Amino acid sequence: MMMSMTKIGKKVQSFVAISALALMTACAPTMPTGPKVDTSKPVPVALLVPQSSDATAQIAADLENAARLAAAQLDDLEIDLRVYDTVGDATVAARVARQAVDDGAKIIIGPLYAEAANAAGTAVADDGVNVLSFSNNTTIAGGNVFVLGKTFDNTARRIVSFAAEKGKERAMVIHSDRIDGQMGLNAFQGAAADTNLRIVSAQSFELTQESVVNTVPLIRASAEIEDVDTLFLTSSSAGALPLLAQLLPEAGLDPANVQYVGLTRWDIPPQTLELNGLQGGWFAVPDLTRTENFSTQFQEQFGNRPHQLASLAFDGIAAIGALAQAGFDDILTREALTQPSGFQGVDGIFRLKDDGTNERGLAIATVQDKQVLIIDPAPRSFAITGF
Repeated sequence: MMMSMTKIGKKVQSFVAISALALMTACAPTMPTGPKVDTSKPVPVALLVPQSSDATAQIAADLENAARLAAAQLDDLEIDLRVYDTVGDATVAARVARQAVDDGAKIIIGPLYAEAANAAGTAVADDGVNVLSFSNNTTIAGGNVFVLGKTFDNTARRIVSFAAEKGKERAMVIHSDRIDGQMGLNAFQGAAADTNLRIVSAQSFELTQESVVNTVPLIRASAEIEDVDTLFLTSSSAGALPLLAQLLPEAGLDPANVQYVGLTRWDIPPQTLELNGLQGGWFAVPDLTRTENFSTQFQEQFGNRPHQLASLAFDGIAAIGALAQAGFDDILTREALTQPSGFQGVDGIFRLKDDGTNERGLAIATVQDKQVLIIDPAPRSFAITGF
């Protein structure tokens, strides 16, 4: 375990488009329960990251640095940030979460993995201490555990709603038979239930080249039989997406006639944008200007580009800072954390929901001439239509 205090009285170079998170409400809600915090003193915050795991040491370092960067953006407030090593293990995560609370922590940021976050939350539940995990696995959300990660459900709602608004009516979901593929299917089905767009077919495949190749004729046949106008692809560029983007158009599913839509980021890595089958396709992205501003300042401060998960640590710390600046002693309760107007984060607006999941404002992008083109901007607040 490593412990240190971050002094917030001084300012670091400010973001052009990112400030420390600020409450987006004019008045504070009534908070009946939860840990009390004296905001005139350093606010005790525990950061749980897998420092000693070889596979995640750099991610852990970026998460810690992002948390410190967020703390440095706050005026007239001290955050007593104490970092605890989970070693990437759920049992250890539970033990250090318990230790953190014994050391005085009023809230926990992290851990990284779903199982570890669930264990940490259980370990401190009786103390009324909330856990803002970096996971995007919604199955662990609830009680005192929140997920800060970008969820399939949130992305699916945004992209399906947009497709429905553009007149799309009949869609097929193409997904792997692995857990992430099934979660993607479930996310699309749940999102479509609230629109006029129907999921009329779904086709799964094993995550092997042979299986993908053999599944493509089945996808084409089903698309023709069901007269689909939209193909929802759950795969990422590290999975089956490149192969599907090549084989599906070759099989006769012309992107000019059927809309390709992705659940994952097609601009990571940038080479994915060169795939001919993705030209004209749609996918969701955060506010790219804000994200780039954060990455630029992070690199200036620490010498490397941040891991894409680092923004979650910044969001968690800065949200705490924004709530603390309200000056109340009950700002780390569930009621405070889930205030409906949300916060401004690295990637745009976000809010924590009562069920422990989150909602993030996303933009809709298309691929045009192998470049990202935003065709529907990310919302600036949750007060606008659709949120």
